[in-house]
Amino acid sequence: MEILQPSDWTKPRGYANGTMITVDAGSRLLFVGGQIGWNGQQQFESDDLGEQVRQTLENIVAILREGGAVPSDIVRMNWYVTDKREYVAAYPAIGEHYRNLIGRHFPAMTAVQVAGLVEDRAKVEIEVTAVVRGPQQSSD
Repeated sequence: MEILQPSDWTKPRGYANGTMITVDAGSRLLFVGGQIGWNGQQQFESDDLGEQVRQTLENIVAILREGGAVPSDIVRMNWYVTDKREYVAAYPAIGEHYRNLIGRHFPAMTAVQVAGLVEDRAKVEIEVTAVVRGPQQSSD
């Protein structure tokens, strides 16, 4: 198992932001641990749900990139939100950020309202699974 961690991010304590394993024929499975709306230094820049979704998706894309993956490799997304009404009200902003960062790629997805997240300011947490076909290309 390889740990996926952008080099300019603060290292997490007790978990990995992402992991990757190689399976048959060199294909890779990437698992992005639950990302929230803080930046790579674990600081929130906004309490707005739409902006937290944007940051969360940026975090996911950065971790995918570490494993040589792109958003179209995502096969599953689980979204956890702390307020369903706020989430529904933010659909236009969420949709815009999603299209800008993930594109028009719609994998299997779950969205669940939860009582709270471990980080009190977090309004959304998203975890992702991605599959990359074929062996990883060297960056040399």
